Amino acid sequence: MAVSPHPPQEELREMREQPADPQEEQDIINSIEEIYFSGDSFDMVQHELEKLPPELDLQELEEYRDKLKKQQAAVSKKVADLILEKQPSYVKELERVTSLQTNLQLAAVICTNARRQLSFAKEGFTEASLGLLANQRRRQLLTGLLKSLRTIKTLNEPVPFTCFLQEEDYPGAIQLCLECQKAASTFKHYSCISELNSKLQDTLEQIEEQLDVALSKTCKHFDVTHYNKVQLAYALLGKTQVSESTLVCIRRGDAGEVMGSISDCLGARDTRSLKNACFVPVTQHITTDSYIPCLTDLCKALWEVMLSYHRTMQWHEEHDKEEVKPATDGSSTSGSDEPIFDRSYVKKKLQHGLTRIWQDVQLKVKAYLLGTDMSSFKYDDFIFVLDIISRLMQVGEEFCGSRSEVLQESIKKQSVNYFKNYHRTRLEELRMFLENETWELCPVKSNFSIAQLHEFKFMGQSRSPSVSPSKQATSLVQADTTLFEQYLQGGNPFEMQIDSKEDETDDVLGSNGYESDELEKSVYQDYDSDSDVPEELKRDYVDEQTGDIPVKSVSRDTLRSRKKSDYSLNKLNAPILTNTTLNVIRLVGKYMQMMNILRPIAFDVIHCMSQLFDYYLYAVYTFFGRNDMYESSGLGLISSRLRTTLNRIQESLIDMEAAAETGSSHGASEERKEKVPSPHLSQLVVLTDGGTLYGLAERVVATESLVFLAEQFDFLQSHLDTVIPAAKKPFLQQFYSQTVSTASELRKPIYWIVAAKAIEYEQMLFLMAGVKWDIKEIMSQHNVYVDVLLKEFEQFHKRLGDVSRLVRIPLPVSNVLWEQCIRLANRTLVEGYANVKKCSNEGRALMQLDFQQFLMKLEKLTDIRPIPDKEFVETYIKAYYLTENDMEQFIKNHREYSMKQLTNLVNVCLGSHINKKARQKLLAAIDDIDRPKR
Repeated sequence: MAVSPHPPQEELREMREQPADPQEEQDIINSIEEIYFSGDSFDMVQHELEKLPPELDLQELEEYRDKLKKQQAAVSKKVADLILEKQPSYVKELERVTSLQTNLQLAAVICTNARRQLSFAKEGFTEASLGLLANQRRRQLLTGLLKSLRTIKTLNEPVPFTCFLQEEDYPGAIQLCLECQKAASTFKHYSCISELNSKLQDTLEQIEEQLDVALSKTCKHFDVTHYNKVQLAYALLGKTQVSESTLVCIRRGDAGEVMGSISDCLGARDTRSLKNACFVPVTQHITTDSYIPCLTDLCKALWEVMLSYHRTMQWHEEHDKEEVKPATDGSSTSGSDEPIFDRSYVKKKLQHGLTRIWQDVQLKVKAYLLGTDMSSFKYDDFIFVLDIISRLMQVGEEFCGSRSEVLQESIKKQSVNYFKNYHRTRLEELRMFLENETWELCPVKSNFSIAQLHEFKFMGQSRSPSVSPSKQATSLVQADTTLFEQYLQGGNPFEMQIDSKEDETDDVLGSNGYESDELEKSVYQDYDSDSDVPEELKRDYVDEQTGDIPVKSVSRDTLRSRKKSDYSLNKLNAPILTNTTLNVIRLVGKYMQMMNILRPIAFDVIHCMSQLFDYYLYAVYTFFGRNDMYESSGLGLISSRLRTTLNRIQESLIDMEAAAETGSSHGASEERKEKVPSPHLSQLVVLTDGGTLYGLAERVVATESLVFLAEQFDFLQSHLDTVIPAAKKPFLQQFYSQTVSTASELRKPIYWIVAAKAIEYEQMLFLMAGVKWDIKEIMSQHNVYVDVLLKEFEQFHKRLGDVSRLVRIPLPVSNVLWEQCIRLANRTLVEGYANVKKCSNEGRALMQLDFQQFLMKLEKLTDIRPIPDKEFVETYIKAYYLTENDMEQFIKNHREYSMKQLTNLVNVCLGSHINKKARQKLLAAIDDIDRPKR
């Protein structure tokens, strides 16, 4: 259709000729409703009709019609302007359309001519030439067919796969099978070959199954030559990334080895059924007697599996080093990038397999550990179990760097359960020991040390926490090699035996500390005797202070110069301890063995060890030191620290309601489960006999054994400090500072009872009451009560010597005894002087004479310097000469004297140099001092 190049110019011109203001024209266009611009479907007539009001007004209609006409005229003019503006573009596009129409007509002519020429070429050339080419192609196809037929003939011949497999030449069999398979795949389009191809595939799968079996053999017993063949065969199969298969085989071998070891250990009749059973149900067949052998065999089997895997990884590392050799320029070369990738993949998978295998090992051992209640096991058996698991954790750390959290949590759970029951039983046994203890000296050698006890042998061994306390197990670990290196060529780290009881016997017992009966007799000759000192004494004397044996002989003068307070000359410096003390020390050693092997329960163990010491200390105090006369003595025998310690032990450990079980609530009984009844002293121990100094020998053995036990705890402090968690170290420090260190403080209250009864202090008061003190002239002779008192001390000295024949009395003990006797004697003297009704200056001089005579004779009996409470007596005697003002100051400053003693001092001075008014004033001052105490 022809397109007119000229638009209706006249119409456009008419439209444009309508004059209008541009702004007014734009306003008219803007006033048009938006709906008129909505689209072609808009019905303008219908719209306008709908807008008509119900009642029509002609004038309004005409005005609205004029408005619409103006809008139409404005729109028409706007459209005309736009058309005229685009007129040049329209003309240009019309010319392009005309040119395109001409070119299309020319192309149609050219195509018609080309088709005509092609028809001529086909008829004259193509058909003859293509015939020759077709014949040549057919010839080539027939030649290829001939070659294929010859190959098919070769494939039909029998292949010797069986010979290769019998000789375990897996690489040769796979190589031959792959070549046949490659040839068969080439001719698989022949029907006669398709069946052969499937048979070759089956043969290859069969070879691969046998290869997996061969690989599984290396999981139990690794052989380098055998593994080389297996790896080469897998490489020919294109499965160089075989670590996953290796891991599966090892885990399968792991299960088989484990079930086999347990069933063999149990000696089950139906061994095959047990081997095929699940692991957890099998553990229910474990008895107490077979527990340790089965656990040992289980760990042996697991060790063999892990050792094989370890050797497998070693093979791959060495193989990688051989394949990647350094080039001359220092770089590494290999066949291609693919082998490097394969080696990296295999290495990662094998490394990952370490964790998976160890996790399987932990789960199996965990199921075994938690499948039996070990609370009834013997201590040595339980320690042996701990040692095996600790050794296994060491294997895990060397195997894959694992901290063995699963094993630690399992053994901790069993240990807490076992140790809780074990400790409760041991506390009851300790109570039984204490109640049956006669407090006789346990004979040990002079060089006795807890390091000689079997329970503490582990402290002398520099080993990891997992090393067994048994001698054979200890000798297995080398400090410079790992377990895998040590047992690479054979052996098993779990081939351990529990030490025999003969090995655990400690040769620490002596003969009550005496070297011989002759020595005992010779030493107790009088120091002033003219008899010669026996050669045996000269040779065997051991200094109490240093413990050294003198180089030169000990002469009579030397013995005479020895301290008279030392009652140990007939004994070697052997420790004083009882059978109960030795049992407690051994028990502490067992606790420390368990703690050393299993660090997570270290705090629980140390807390229980502290309870052993607490109970022993409380028993000694209860048996020998509890007395209601402490406070009235005024000597401060029990320090506030010791009192606090005893109260803490009684509240936290002692069951004070054991005798009154009825009436207690359930909650109270639950709380009392952790407590132990207070022990009772054996009826065989007599503490009321004055001939034995009121059981002094038993008191010395009990108290000094406690002090010895405290010294051993001090010796162990550094070791305990290394194993206890940092958050719990304040408990350990508090235990040592407030409990262990107070052991020696029990000497004062315990020996005070002996000192208070050994000398007749009441007799002294009676004799002093008969002395006349208001004399008029100075006397040159002391009173008889002094001689009686000194005779009492001489008798006390003799009885101490008698007791020392039964048990060595250490110098600190004799010093405490003498000190307390002297203190009580001095206070008795002050009390006697305070009972005087009348006294003159000459009488006070007589008091000083008596006291000086007492001191002079006393210093020959004891070497304690200075004499205790010497100033206490002298100050009281001299206070008689004080003036009124000085006396008042004396009363305020010297509160160590009782109200009675101060009051008597004031009353005696009345009439001599103190009048009645001053007396009232001084008595008021004494009353002011006494008032806060009421």
